Amino acid sequence: MAEQLIERDGVRLAVEEDGHGIPVVLLHGLTATRRYVVMGSKALERSGHRVIAYDARGHGRSSPAADPAAYGYGELGRDLEAVLDGLGVRRAVLAGASMGAHTALWLALNVPERVGGLVVITPAFDPAARDDLARLGRWDALAQGLREGGVEGFLEAYGEPSGAPAIRDTVLKVIRQRMSQHEHPEAVADALSAVPRSRPFGTLAELGAIAVPVTVVVSADDFDPGHPQEIGEAYADQITGARVVLDEPGKSPVAWQGSQLSKIIASVASEAEL
Repeated sequence: MAEQLIERDGVRLAVEEDGHGIPVVLLHGLTATRRYVVMGSKALERSGHRVIAYDARGHGRSSPAADPAAYGYGELGRDLEAVLDGLGVRRAVLAGASMGAHTALWLALNVPERVGGLVVITPAFDPAARDDLARLGRWDALAQGLREGGVEGFLEAYGEPSGAPAIRDTVLKVIRQRMSQHEHPEAVADALSAVPRSRPFGTLAELGAIAVPVTVVVSADDFDPGHPQEIGEAYADQITGARVVLDEPGKSPVAWQGSQLSKIIASVASEAEL
């Protein structure tokens, strides 16, 4: 699977694709890379899907934005549209985690003709809390930690993982692994400050305009309190016909299981009109 670069407004997006069939675009979360959506699973490619994944601007192998503030959802959404254009994809199923989920929703609301279906994985954006100073201060501290101390500085600012104690070491290991994959950590720091201040939409009620098959994957707060279960369920409540996938008690989150996510994405793709 060869990497290619797609450029938009001076930003070079590192993109890869594999497989043939229904186009599916995978969109990762803030501080992650394209490897962290279905976690390396190849089930979608094997089941007749053209899988497209790319590193968001400033992340992974993609280049930084010239303006350190240019990491909002408008820019991220237009990057996504540029990837579709660059690969000749008219309409696709979008599967995104956290920041990637919000980017997919931005496109579905602003350029709906490009979206055939959505898998919204652990969304966290709450319009009512966007301007909360404590929340923004937390993101700014992570950005400062990364700028001043690299990966270890980020981890020091991150502190003790919240959620189930049994997964503490796993969480820290995954964070250290994914943070080490960025060629431009200063750009990730810029994104850490800019993305949480951006709005993918204005109110939850706006999600009612989405008219394609949607599944929302929600993680239990015991495992992932940073992506509250009530937010994911609130998203689904606003989208007509949206399905919700919840974790099974005592088991690791569905959002962390690439093979399970792939099945969910394939199910949505089977209903999409492309």
